Amino acid sequence: MTQRLPLSLTPFDIALAAILRGVEPVVPVDLPLTEALGCVVAEMPPLSALPPRDIAAVDGWALRASDLVGASSYSPLALTAPPAWVEAGDAMPEQCDCVLDADAVDTSGPISEVLAEGLPGQGVRRAGGDIAEGTPVVIPGRPVQMAAVMLARSAGLDTLSMRRPRLRVVNSPGDATAAHLIADHARAVGAEAVAADASARDAVSIANALDATACDLLLTIGGTGVGRHDAAVAALADRGEVLAHGIALQPGRTAAIGRMGSVPVVALPGSPDQALAVWLALVRPVLDRLSARQPRKPRTMPLTRKIASGVGVAEIALLAEEQGAWSPLAIGELSLHTIARADAWLIIPSDSEGFAAGAGVDAYLIRE
Repeated sequence: MTQRLPLSLTPFDIALAAILRGVEPVVPVDLPLTEALGCVVAEMPPLSALPPRDIAAVDGWALRASDLVGASSYSPLALTAPPAWVEAGDAMPEQCDCVLDADAVDTSGPISEVLAEGLPGQGVRRAGGDIAEGTPVVIPGRPVQMAAVMLARSAGLDTLSMRRPRLRVVNSPGDATAAHLIADHARAVGAEAVAADASARDAVSIANALDATACDLLLTIGGTGVGRHDAAVAALADRGEVLAHGIALQPGRTAAIGRMGSVPVVALPGSPDQALAVWLALVRPVLDRLSARQPRKPRTMPLTRKIASGVGVAEIALLAEEQGAWSPLAIGELSLHTIARADAWLIIPSDSEGFAAGAGVDAYLIRE
């Protein structure tokens, strides 16, 4: 059956609200640090101080700085007892607060002599200097970055409590560029993405691949237009509920949204530019809700030149950062080369005619 778009498109804001309705955060799981990168933290217990006590940062002589005032090679300070030698990482001896270089103490004679002054904290890593007592590695609701993984390892953690949505991506037979693009983006934002191929482009074959039992979000790629082989929406209608087909979003107006039970479903067009636009505008907000991610922060910079847009359809624009400003790359029609070059994106609302050159606009990074 040929799938036809309705005479009027569903406004983007209404479609977004519909697909988000009833979506709740997934249950946290403990993930190894090797799998945590990009995932959103659910819970973060406060950490103990690191290092737990003052330790030597360098090899040398451990001494107390207040005892060394005035010491120099011209006026050596005789010590009443031999100084303690410490290696980097050793706990500092009691009452010692600095580490002098090896040649700053002369131990060749029967009495050790100090040939230089020291400052409190010199050559010492203070207790809590790397991680203060009670400091979380990552604030809940934020994604784990490489620096956080480093801190977690340093604190002796093996796992982190994360929210990791399970995403199933069903591709219609044909060009798999869009499917790979979306799966790669999904993994980059911390989702567990499983790819599946329908055996053919007909509605029955696609419906057989729509398994929502082991996922939190289901995506289909291709088969959403008005052609003879566009059967993804018919498959969704057979297995679940179609909430909207035809969304006032460019590119991506042939996309559809629906549900299979409690699992949200987004049917993305098979063209990479349209699939990416729907991913950015509709799918990422669902994943953010599933992972309880804190709101994404836009970067506000002026435009290098005007962006013109037609009223009635929300449009996706891709931008490149150039010398502290956003340079528009494309709007509405996005080539693969443009997608590869883009640093950020924004949605031009359906009631806007665009933005003037020099206007400050809020854009979101494509790769965070």
